[in-house]
Amino acid sequence: MKFNQELYDTVLKAAKSFEESLDSRPVTPNQSAINALEYFDQPLSDDGTDATSVIKMLNDVGEPGVVSSRGGRYYGFVTGGALPVAVAANWTAAVWDQNGGPSVMSPTAAKLEMVSGKWLLDLFGFDQNCGFGFVTGATMAGFTALSSARLKIYQNLNYDLKADGIINAPKLRFVMSEEIHPTNIIALQYMGYGKNEFEFVKCDDQGRMIASEMPALDDHTIVLAQAGNVNSGSFDPFDEICTLAQTSGAWVHVDAAFGGWVLASKKRRHLAKGMERADSWSFDCHKWLNVPHDSAVAFCRDQKVMQDCFGVSAAYLVQGEMREGYNFTPELSRRARGIEIWAALKFLGKEGLADLIDRTSDYAQGFANELKAMGFEILNDVVINQIVVTLKEQEKIKPIIEHVQKSGKTWFGPTLWKGREGFRISISSHVTSDKDIEIAVKAIKEAKDAL
Repeated sequence: MKFNQELYDTVLKAAKSFEESLDSRPVTPNQSAINALEYFDQPLSDDGTDATSVIKMLNDVGEPGVVSSRGGRYYGFVTGGALPVAVAANWTAAVWDQNGGPSVMSPTAAKLEMVSGKWLLDLFGFDQNCGFGFVTGATMAGFTALSSARLKIYQNLNYDLKADGIINAPKLRFVMSEEIHPTNIIALQYMGYGKNEFEFVKCDDQGRMIASEMPALDDHTIVLAQAGNVNSGSFDPFDEICTLAQTSGAWVHVDAAFGGWVLASKKRRHLAKGMERADSWSFDCHKWLNVPHDSAVAFCRDQKVMQDCFGVSAAYLVQGEMREGYNFTPELSRRARGIEIWAALKFLGKEGLADLIDRTSDYAQGFANELKAMGFEILNDVVINQIVVTLKEQEKIKPIIEHVQKSGKTWFGPTLWKGREGFRISISSHVTSDKDIEIAVKAIKEAKDAL
Protein backbone atom coordinates (compact mmCIF):
# COMPACT_ATOMS: atom_id res chain seq x y z
CA MET A 1 0.00 0.00 0.00
CA LYS A 2 1.37 3.39 -1.00
CA PHE A 3 1.52 5.91 1.84
CA ASN A 4 -0.84 8.82 1.19
CA GLN A 5 1.21 11.78 2.37
CA GLU A 6 -1.41 14.35 1.45
CA LEU A 7 -4.12 12.49 3.36
CA TYR A 8 -2.20 12.29 6.62
CA ASP A 9 -0.87 15.84 6.27
CA THR A 10 -4.48 16.98 6.00
CA VAL A 11 -5.44 15.09 9.15
CA LEU A 12 -2.48 16.46 11.11
CA LYS A 13 -3.12 20.02 9.96
CA ALA A 14 -6.77 19.82 10.98
CA ALA A 15 -5.90 18.26 14.33
CA LYS A 16 -3.34 20.99 15.04
CA SER A 17 -5.83 23.69 14.16
CA PHE A 18 -8.52 22.17 16.37
CA GLU A 19 -6.27 21.65 19.37
CA GLU A 20 -4.84 25.17 19.15
CA SER A 21 -8.36 26.60 19.04
CA LEU A 22 -9.60 24.91 22.21
CA ASP A 23 -8.89 27.91 24.44
CA SER A 24 -10.79 30.34 22.23
CA ARG A 25 -13.51 28.39 20.41
CA PRO A 26 -17.07 28.17 21.77
CA VAL A 27 -17.52 25.20 24.05
CA THR A 28 -20.64 24.18 22.13
CA PRO A 29 -21.40 24.82 18.45
CA ASN A 30 -23.80 27.56 17.36
CA GLN A 31 -27.01 26.81 15.51
CA SER A 32 -25.60 27.71 12.11
CA ALA A 33 -22.83 25.13 12.53
CA ILE A 34 -25.42 22.51 13.52
CA ASN A 35 -27.62 23.45 10.57
CA ALA A 36 -24.64 23.13 8.24
CA LEU A 37 -24.36 19.44 9.15
CA GLU A 38 -27.30 18.82 6.81
CA TYR A 39 -24.70 18.93 4.06
CA PHE A 40 -23.71 15.37 5.01
CA ASP A 41 -27.25 14.13 4.35
CA GLN A 42 -26.85 13.44 0.64
CA PRO A 43 -27.31 10.29 -1.46
CA LEU A 44 -24.40 7.89 -1.56
CA SER A 45 -22.67 8.44 -4.89
CA ASP A 46 -22.09 5.66 -7.39
CA ASP A 47 -18.43 6.50 -7.58
CA GLY A 48 -16.20 6.94 -4.57
CA THR A 49 -14.60 10.20 -3.47
CA ASP A 50 -10.92 11.00 -3.21
CA ALA A 51 -9.67 10.19 0.32
CA THR A 52 -8.16 13.62 0.97
CA SER A 53 -11.36 15.29 -0.19
CA VAL A 54 -13.35 13.13 2.21
CA ILE A 55 -11.24 14.24 5.17
CA LYS A 56 -11.30 17.89 4.10
CA MET A 57 -15.09 17.71 3.88
CA LEU A 58 -15.27 16.03 7.28
CA ASN A 59 -13.26 18.81 8.89
CA ASP A 60 -14.69 21.73 6.93
CA VAL A 61 -18.30 20.80 7.66
CA GLY A 62 -18.05 18.58 10.74
CA GLU A 63 -15.48 20.34 12.90
CA PRO A 64 -17.56 23.52 13.54
CA GLY A 65 -20.36 21.26 14.80
CA VAL A 66 -18.38 19.36 17.44
CA VAL A 67 -18.46 19.99 21.18
CA SER A 68 -15.18 21.17 22.69
CA SER A 69 -15.24 18.59 25.47
CA ARG A 70 -11.43 18.34 25.23
CA GLY A 71 -11.17 21.92 26.44
CA GLY A 72 -10.99 23.32 29.95
CA ARG A 73 -14.53 24.71 30.30
CA TYR A 74 -16.75 21.73 29.55
CA TYR A 75 -18.41 20.82 32.84
CA GLY A 76 -21.65 19.17 31.77
CA PHE A 77 -20.67 15.55 32.20
CA VAL A 78 -17.81 13.74 33.90
CA THR A 79 -15.79 13.93 30.70
CA GLY A 80 -12.03 14.10 30.71
CA GLY A 81 -10.32 16.13 28.01
CA ALA A 82 -8.23 13.47 26.30
CA LEU A 83 -4.51 13.79 26.97
CA PRO A 84 -2.51 14.52 23.77
CA VAL A 85 -0.37 11.44 24.45
CA ALA A 86 -3.53 9.31 24.69
CA VAL A 87 -4.86 10.78 21.44
CA ALA A 88 -1.54 10.03 19.75
CA ALA A 89 -1.60 6.47 21.12
CA ASN A 90 -5.17 6.12 19.87
CA TRP A 91 -4.05 7.19 16.40
CA THR A 92 -1.11 4.80 16.54
CA ALA A 93 -3.39 1.90 17.47
CA ALA A 94 -5.79 2.87 14.66
CA VAL A 95 -2.95 2.96 12.11
CA TRP A 96 -1.82 -0.44 13.32
CA ASP A 97 -5.50 -1.56 13.09
CA GLN A 98 -5.17 -3.98 15.98
CA ASN A 99 -7.81 -6.33 17.34
CA GLY A 100 -7.69 -6.29 21.14
CA GLY A 101 -9.23 -9.75 21.45
CA PRO A 102 -6.98 -12.71 20.51
CA SER A 103 -3.34 -12.19 21.43
CA VAL A 104 -2.26 -13.81 18.16
CA MET A 105 -3.86 -10.86 16.35
CA SER A 106 -1.80 -8.38 18.36
CA PRO A 107 0.89 -9.47 20.82
CA THR A 108 1.61 -5.78 21.42
CA ALA A 109 -2.00 -4.98 22.35
CA ALA A 110 -2.18 -8.05 24.59
CA LYS A 111 1.02 -7.13 26.43
CA LEU A 112 0.07 -3.46 26.90
CA GLU A 113 -3.37 -4.47 28.15
CA MET A 114 -1.86 -6.86 30.67
CA VAL A 115 0.63 -4.25 31.87
CA SER A 116 -2.05 -1.53 32.09
CA GLY A 117 -4.30 -3.82 34.11
CA LYS A 118 -1.52 -4.60 36.57
CA TRP A 119 -0.64 -0.92 36.89
CA LEU A 120 -4.26 -0.07 37.68
CA LEU A 121 -4.54 -2.86 40.25
CA ASP A 122 -1.44 -1.48 41.93
CA LEU A 123 -2.74 2.10 41.83
CA PHE A 124 -6.06 1.09 43.37
CA GLY A 125 -4.56 -1.22 45.98
CA PHE A 126 -6.40 -4.26 44.62
CA ASP A 127 -5.06 -7.82 44.67
CA GLN A 128 -2.76 -8.42 41.70
CA ASN A 129 -4.59 -11.68 40.98
CA CYS A 130 -7.82 -9.86 40.15
CA GLY A 131 -9.24 -10.35 36.68
CA PHE A 132 -9.82 -7.38 34.40
CA GLY A 133 -11.49 -6.74 31.07
CA PHE A 134 -11.23 -3.70 28.80
CA VAL A 135 -14.64 -2.54 27.56
CA THR A 136 -16.46 0.54 26.25
CA GLY A 137 -17.90 2.36 29.25
CA ALA A 138 -19.64 2.13 32.62
CA THR A 139 -22.66 0.23 31.31
CA MET A 140 -20.61 -2.53 29.75
CA ALA A 141 -18.12 -2.60 32.64
CA GLY A 142 -21.05 -3.05 35.01
CA PHE A 143 -22.55 -5.73 32.78
CA THR A 144 -19.22 -7.57 32.70
CA ALA A 145 -18.70 -7.47 36.45
CA LEU A 146 -22.32 -8.23 37.36
CA SER A 147 -22.52 -11.13 34.90
CA SER A 148 -19.42 -12.58 36.56
CA ALA A 149 -21.00 -12.03 39.98
CA ARG A 150 -24.15 -13.86 38.96
CA LEU A 151 -22.21 -16.83 37.63
CA LYS A 152 -20.16 -17.05 40.85
CA ILE A 153 -23.26 -17.05 43.03
CA TYR A 154 -24.77 -19.84 40.96
CA GLN A 155 -21.53 -21.80 41.12
CA ASN A 156 -21.68 -21.50 44.90
CA LEU A 157 -25.28 -22.73 44.79
CA ASN A 158 -24.29 -25.67 42.54
CA TYR A 159 -26.50 -24.43 39.72
CA ASP A 160 -25.09 -24.67 36.17
CA LEU A 161 -26.20 -21.38 34.66
CA LYS A 162 -24.37 -21.84 31.39
CA ALA A 163 -26.03 -25.20 30.78
CA ASP A 164 -29.49 -24.70 32.27
CA GLY A 165 -30.07 -20.98 31.72
CA ILE A 166 -31.76 -18.31 33.78
CA ILE A 167 -35.44 -19.30 33.47
CA ASN A 168 -35.29 -22.10 36.02
CA ALA A 169 -32.42 -20.67 38.04
CA PRO A 170 -32.71 -19.85 41.75
CA LYS A 171 -33.92 -16.30 42.26
CA LEU A 172 -31.27 -13.70 42.98
CA ARG A 173 -31.61 -10.47 44.93
CA PHE A 174 -30.17 -7.10 43.94
CA VAL A 175 -29.73 -4.57 46.74
CA MET A 176 -28.66 -1.06 45.79
CA SER A 177 -28.72 2.60 46.68
CA GLU A 178 -31.80 4.60 45.74
CA GLU A 179 -29.22 6.92 44.18
CA ILE A 180 -27.58 4.22 42.05
CA HIS A 181 -26.49 5.40 38.63
CA PRO A 182 -28.93 4.31 35.87
CA THR A 183 -26.20 2.50 33.92
CA ASN A 184 -26.30 -0.18 36.60
CA ILE A 185 -30.04 -0.58 36.13
CA ILE A 186 -29.49 -0.87 32.38
CA ALA A 187 -26.75 -3.48 32.84
CA LEU A 188 -29.07 -5.61 35.01
CA GLN A 189 -31.86 -5.21 32.49
CA TYR A 190 -29.51 -6.48 29.78
CA MET A 191 -29.05 -9.50 32.04
CA GLY A 192 -32.79 -10.12 32.11
CA TYR A 193 -33.83 -8.46 35.39
CA GLY A 194 -36.51 -5.85 35.92
CA LYS A 195 -36.54 -2.76 38.11
CA ASN A 196 -39.42 -4.06 40.20
CA GLU A 197 -37.15 -6.90 41.40
CA PHE A 198 -34.57 -4.57 42.92
CA GLU A 199 -34.35 -3.62 46.60
CA PHE A 200 -33.49 0.05 47.01
CA VAL A 201 -31.80 1.38 50.13
CA LYS A 202 -32.35 4.86 51.57
CA CYS A 203 -29.58 7.45 51.32
CA ASP A 204 -28.48 10.36 53.46
CA ASP A 205 -28.52 14.01 52.42
CA GLN A 206 -25.33 13.53 50.37
CA GLY A 207 -26.61 10.52 48.44
CA ARG A 208 -24.67 7.94 50.47
CA MET A 209 -26.33 4.59 51.05
CA ILE A 210 -27.27 4.18 54.73
CA ALA A 211 -25.85 0.80 55.72
CA SER A 212 -28.22 0.43 58.68
CA GLU A 213 -31.15 0.67 56.25
CA MET A 214 -29.97 -2.31 54.21
CA PRO A 215 -32.15 -5.44 54.33
CA ALA A 216 -30.75 -8.70 55.67
CA LEU A 217 -28.41 -10.15 53.05
CA ASP A 218 -27.85 -13.75 52.02
CA ASP A 219 -25.82 -15.84 49.60
CA HIS A 220 -28.33 -15.10 46.81
CA THR A 221 -27.60 -11.38 46.95
CA ILE A 222 -25.59 -8.92 44.86
CA VAL A 223 -25.10 -5.52 46.50
CA LEU A 224 -24.41 -2.53 44.24
CA ALA A 225 -22.55 0.37 45.83
CA GLN A 226 -20.96 3.42 44.24
CA ALA A 227 -17.84 5.52 44.50
CA GLY A 228 -18.86 8.96 43.36
CA ASN A 229 -22.53 9.83 43.30
CA VAL A 230 -23.26 11.27 39.86
CA ASN A 231 -24.52 14.52 41.43
CA SER A 232 -22.80 15.01 44.76
CA GLY A 233 -19.66 12.93 44.22
CA SER A 234 -20.26 11.17 47.57
CA PHE A 235 -19.06 7.66 48.47
CA ASP A 236 -21.06 4.83 49.98
CA PRO A 237 -19.79 3.40 53.33
CA PHE A 238 -17.87 0.49 51.83
CA ASP A 239 -16.48 -0.91 55.06
CA GLU A 240 -19.93 -1.30 56.60
CA ILE A 241 -21.45 -2.66 53.40
CA CYS A 242 -18.66 -5.18 52.82
CA THR A 243 -18.76 -6.39 56.41
CA LEU A 244 -22.50 -7.07 56.13
CA ALA A 245 -22.02 -8.79 52.78
CA GLN A 246 -19.08 -10.94 53.78
CA THR A 247 -20.82 -12.29 56.87
CA SER A 248 -23.78 -13.37 54.74
CA GLY A 249 -22.09 -14.62 51.57
CA ALA A 250 -23.34 -11.74 49.40
CA TRP A 251 -21.36 -10.24 46.53
CA VAL A 252 -20.47 -6.51 46.48
CA HIS A 253 -20.00 -4.63 43.22
CA VAL A 254 -18.81 -1.02 43.23
CA ASP A 255 -19.65 1.39 40.44
CA ALA A 256 -16.40 3.36 40.56
CA ALA A 257 -16.82 4.93 37.12
CA PHE A 258 -15.27 8.24 38.07
CA GLY A 259 -15.09 8.46 41.87
CA GLY A 260 -12.96 5.34 42.19
CA TRP A 261 -10.01 7.24 40.71
CA VAL A 262 -9.52 8.95 44.09
CA LEU A 263 -7.66 5.78 45.07
CA ALA A 264 -4.76 7.22 43.05
CA SER A 265 -4.67 10.26 45.35
CA LYS A 266 -3.01 10.15 48.77
CA LYS A 267 -4.97 13.28 49.67
CA ARG A 268 -8.41 11.86 48.86
CA ARG A 269 -8.19 8.04 48.86
CA HIS A 270 -9.70 8.00 52.37
CA LEU A 271 -13.02 8.87 50.73
CA ALA A 272 -13.13 5.37 49.26
CA LYS A 273 -12.02 3.57 52.43
CA GLY A 274 -13.00 -0.09 52.34
CA MET A 275 -13.69 -0.13 48.60
CA GLU A 276 -10.86 -2.62 48.07
CA ARG A 277 -12.89 -5.16 50.09
CA ALA A 278 -15.53 -5.45 47.37
CA ASP A 279 -15.72 -8.33 44.89
CA SER A 280 -15.89 -6.39 41.64
CA TRP A 281 -15.51 -2.85 40.35
CA SER A 282 -16.17 -0.85 37.19
CA PHE A 283 -14.05 2.16 36.15
CA ASP A 284 -14.31 4.55 33.21
CA CYS A 285 -10.99 5.59 31.73
CA HIS A 286 -12.51 8.24 29.45
CA LYS A 287 -13.52 10.11 32.57
CA TRP A 288 -10.81 11.06 35.06
CA LEU A 289 -7.93 9.26 33.34
CA ASN A 290 -8.50 11.54 30.33
CA VAL A 291 -8.21 9.01 27.50
CA PRO A 292 -10.37 9.18 24.34
CA HIS A 293 -13.81 7.59 24.20
CA ASP A 294 -14.65 4.82 24.54
CA SER A 295 -12.72 3.25 27.38
CA ALA A 296 -13.51 1.44 30.63
CA VAL A 297 -12.28 -1.49 32.71
CA ALA A 298 -14.17 -4.11 34.69
CA PHE A 299 -12.32 -5.73 37.60
CA CYS A 300 -13.24 -8.92 39.43
CA ARG A 301 -11.53 -10.35 42.50
CA ASP A 302 -12.18 -13.87 41.17
CA GLN A 303 -10.25 -13.98 37.92
CA LYS A 304 -11.39 -17.51 37.12
CA VAL A 305 -15.09 -16.67 37.23
CA MET A 306 -14.57 -13.94 34.60
CA GLN A 307 -12.97 -16.55 32.38
CA ASP A 308 -15.76 -19.01 33.13
CA CYS A 309 -18.30 -16.35 32.24
CA PHE A 310 -16.80 -14.99 29.03
CA GLY A 311 -14.24 -17.53 27.84
CA VAL A 312 -14.65 -18.51 24.20
CA SER A 313 -13.64 -21.82 22.68
CA ALA A 314 -13.40 -22.51 18.97
CA ALA A 315 -11.13 -24.56 16.74
CA TYR A 316 -9.71 -21.44 15.09
CA LEU A 317 -8.98 -19.72 18.41
CA VAL A 318 -5.57 -20.83 19.56
CA GLN A 319 -4.83 -20.12 23.21
CA GLY A 320 -1.42 -18.47 23.14
CA GLU A 321 1.11 -18.06 25.89
CA MET A 322 -0.01 -14.47 26.50
CA ARG A 323 -3.16 -13.33 28.29
CA GLU A 324 -6.19 -13.70 26.03
CA GLY A 325 -8.23 -10.53 26.46
CA TYR A 326 -11.37 -12.02 24.91
CA ASN A 327 -11.70 -14.37 27.90
CA PHE A 328 -12.53 -11.42 30.17
CA THR A 329 -15.10 -9.41 28.21
CA PRO A 330 -18.42 -10.00 26.40
CA GLU A 331 -16.71 -9.23 23.09
CA LEU A 332 -14.34 -11.29 20.98
CA SER A 333 -13.20 -8.68 18.48
CA ARG A 334 -12.77 -5.19 19.90
CA ARG A 335 -10.72 -2.03 19.71
CA ALA A 336 -7.27 -2.26 21.30
CA ARG A 337 -8.12 0.44 23.85
CA GLY A 338 -5.50 -0.80 26.31
CA ILE A 339 -2.84 0.92 24.17
CA GLU A 340 -3.97 4.47 25.00
CA ILE A 341 -4.59 3.52 28.65
CA TRP A 342 -0.99 2.35 28.86
CA ALA A 343 0.19 5.58 27.19
CA ALA A 344 -1.79 7.80 29.58
CA LEU A 345 -0.53 5.97 32.67
CA LYS A 346 3.06 5.90 31.39
CA PHE A 347 2.89 9.63 30.66
CA LEU A 348 1.31 10.67 33.95
CA GLY A 349 2.94 8.26 36.37
CA LYS A 350 1.51 7.87 39.87
CA GLU A 351 2.24 11.45 40.87
CA GLY A 352 0.86 12.91 37.66
CA LEU A 353 -2.41 11.04 38.00
CA ALA A 354 -2.70 12.03 41.67
CA ASP A 355 -2.12 15.66 40.67
CA LEU A 356 -4.85 15.45 38.02
CA ILE A 357 -7.35 14.13 40.58
CA ASP A 358 -6.38 16.63 43.26
CA ARG A 359 -6.08 19.67 41.00
CA THR A 360 -9.52 19.24 39.40
CA SER A 361 -11.08 18.56 42.81
CA ASP A 362 -9.45 21.70 44.23
CA TYR A 363 -10.81 23.67 41.28
CA ALA A 364 -14.28 22.37 42.11
CA GLN A 365 -13.97 23.60 45.69
CA GLY A 366 -12.80 27.02 44.54
CA PHE A 367 -15.56 27.19 41.93
CA ALA A 368 -18.14 26.37 44.61
CA ASN A 369 -16.81 29.14 46.85
CA GLU A 370 -17.09 31.67 44.00
CA LEU A 371 -20.69 30.64 43.34
CA LYS A 372 -21.56 30.90 47.05
CA ALA A 373 -20.22 34.44 47.11
CA MET A 374 -22.47 35.18 44.14
CA GLY A 375 -25.59 34.12 46.06
CA PHE A 376 -25.93 30.56 44.81
CA GLU A 377 -26.60 27.65 47.12
CA ILE A 378 -24.29 24.63 47.01
CA LEU A 379 -26.32 21.52 47.80
CA ASN A 380 -23.49 19.02 48.28
CA ASP A 381 -20.31 18.69 50.26
CA VAL A 382 -17.73 19.29 47.53
CA VAL A 383 -15.36 16.41 48.25
CA ILE A 384 -14.13 15.72 44.72
CA ASN A 385 -14.95 17.26 41.32
CA GLN A 386 -18.75 17.56 41.54
CA ILE A 387 -20.79 20.65 42.42
CA VAL A 388 -24.60 20.78 42.69
CA VAL A 389 -25.81 24.37 42.46
CA THR A 390 -29.21 26.02 42.92
CA LEU A 391 -30.99 29.21 43.91
CA LYS A 392 -33.88 29.90 46.24
CA GLU A 393 -35.65 31.25 43.16
CA GLN A 394 -36.01 27.92 41.35
CA GLU A 395 -37.58 29.60 38.33
CA LYS A 396 -34.23 31.27 37.54
CA ILE A 397 -32.26 28.03 37.14
CA LYS A 398 -33.39 27.13 33.63
CA PRO A 399 -32.86 30.63 32.17
CA ILE A 400 -29.36 30.77 33.71
CA ILE A 401 -28.42 27.44 32.17
CA GLU A 402 -29.78 28.48 28.78
CA HIS A 403 -27.99 31.84 28.90
CA VAL A 404 -24.66 30.23 29.77
CA GLN A 405 -25.00 27.53 27.14
CA LYS A 406 -25.82 30.08 24.43
CA SER A 407 -22.78 32.15 25.40
CA GLY A 408 -20.46 29.32 24.36
CA LYS A 409 -18.09 30.29 27.20
CA THR A 410 -18.74 27.18 29.26
CA TRP A 411 -21.26 24.36 29.38
CA PHE A 412 -23.14 22.48 32.05
CA GLY A 413 -26.60 21.02 32.27
CA PRO A 414 -29.57 20.74 34.63
CA THR A 415 -30.06 18.27 37.43
CA LEU A 416 -32.58 17.45 40.11
CA TRP A 417 -31.22 16.92 43.60
CA LYS A 418 -33.38 16.06 46.61
CA GLY A 419 -36.42 17.50 44.85
CA ARG A 420 -34.75 20.79 43.94
CA GLU A 421 -33.86 22.00 40.46
CA GLY A 422 -30.28 23.03 39.90
CA PHE A 423 -27.28 22.53 37.70
CA ARG A 424 -24.31 20.23 38.03
CA ILE A 425 -20.71 21.17 37.40
CA SER A 426 -18.13 18.45 36.90
CA ILE A 427 -14.46 19.32 36.48
CA SER A 428 -12.47 16.45 35.00
CA SER A 429 -10.09 17.78 32.35
CA HIS A 430 -6.33 17.99 32.66
CA VAL A 431 -6.34 21.30 30.77
CA THR A 432 -8.71 23.19 33.10
CA SER A 433 -6.87 26.26 34.40
CA ASP A 434 -7.41 29.23 36.69
CA LYS A 435 -8.32 31.25 33.60
CA ASP A 436 -10.96 28.69 32.58
CA ILE A 437 -12.59 28.84 36.02
CA GLU A 438 -12.52 32.64 35.90
CA ILE A 439 -14.23 32.71 32.50
CA ALA A 440 -16.87 30.20 33.61
CA VAL A 441 -17.62 32.06 36.84
CA LYS A 442 -17.97 35.33 34.92
CA ALA A 443 -20.34 33.70 32.41
CA ILE A 444 -22.58 32.47 35.24
CA LYS A 445 -22.56 35.89 36.90
CA GLU A 446 -23.52 37.54 33.63
CA ALA A 447 -26.37 35.06 33.21
CA LYS A 448 -27.61 35.67 36.76
CA ASP A 449 -27.37 39.44 36.41
CA ALA A 450 -29.26 39.35 33.11
CA LEU A 451 -32.42 38.01 34.80
